[in-house]
Amino acid sequence: MATPGQAPAAALRAVLKPSGPLPGESLPVRGYDFAGGPDHAALLRSFRTTGFQATSFAQAVAEIHRMIAAKLEPLSEEERGRAGLGGPRPPSGCTIFLGFTSNLISSGVRETIRYLVQHNMVDVLVTTAGGVEEDLIKCLAPTYIGDFSLRGQDLRQSGINRIGNLLVPNDNYCKFEDWLMPILEQMVDEQETQGVRWTPSRMIARLGKEINNPESVCYWAQKNNIPVLSPALTDGSLGDMIFFHSYKRPGLVLDIVEDLRLINTQAIFARKTGMIILGGGLVKHHIANANLMRNGADFSVYVNTAQEFDGSDSGARPDEAVSWGKIRMDATPVKVYADASLVFPLLVAETFAQRADAFPSETPGD
Repeated sequence: MATPGQAPAAALRAVLKPSGPLPGESLPVRGYDFAGGPDHAALLRSFRTTGFQATSFAQAVAEIHRMIAAKLEPLSEEERGRAGLGGPRPPSGCTIFLGFTSNLISSGVRETIRYLVQHNMVDVLVTTAGGVEEDLIKCLAPTYIGDFSLRGQDLRQSGINRIGNLLVPNDNYCKFEDWLMPILEQMVDEQETQGVRWTPSRMIARLGKEINNPESVCYWAQKNNIPVLSPALTDGSLGDMIFFHSYKRPGLVLDIVEDLRLINTQAIFARKTGMIILGGGLVKHHIANANLMRNGADFSVYVNTAQEFDGSDSGARPDEAVSWGKIRMDATPVKVYADASLVFPLLVAETFAQRADAFPSETPGD
């Protein structure tokens, strides 16, 4: 029983339990103070102590800075020789894999990705068929801002396709067919007369060269010898066109095994590797599985909105990849639960764009 005039001792012990030591590096929570006026750089720096996904964003910035620092470290002659076995790119201290889903190319994030590729800031791209074709199609005709609530039935009757709140007139795909069919014809000719062995990455490089447009991700990828891996290249409009062309002239072969060797050897022979993966599904697993070949990536940043409760790879947190050997046990990976269209341009602004002078870049005239 409680002593008269005193609260129950058990309740006091429960409510007023003394604190033990905090985890290491626990910082006081503090957000940005607008009293000093708007300072966007300081605002983003304040995310570190804001909490929730803002803090995850700041952790992702730090992880990418570690990735870049490793990339810029000089290699010994022995390391340079080993790293050179990985592929056509000049060897560096860290091979950076960038994966992205097609919707990001449909959106304005395409320009952020193009910037990284143009300036040699990443080494390997992995995307879906849509991530290739939407980049090329945008060189032929624009995508437009629409609304999530536009009715599918009305849009279908008007020949307009919706990607979230983006609109793509079906005429764009007709223009794509007109542009692509002669190239497919040339590819079959070269396969039959010159023995060219086409792979998805080799085909994408050819399309990037043919589009000859500096607004294109694929254009800069082929110009800078950055392979674009897309093991499901037929799963989209490109596949539709290949299907239609096969009735006119069958025989085109795409070797996915050669591309599998390419991405795996990029990971195996790298001094260190970093993964930046926007979205989930095929692009996320294809990069992570390549890094299994080296017992895990050294640096990793995921940006997606998927949850892990259904057991999907898309929603899996980085620690699940550690269990498979796809991320190293001593790594400090970060997942930001956010829409990449909001977050990724800000991540690039706080990382790669800050170190632009450290990377060699090409220009269309080079």
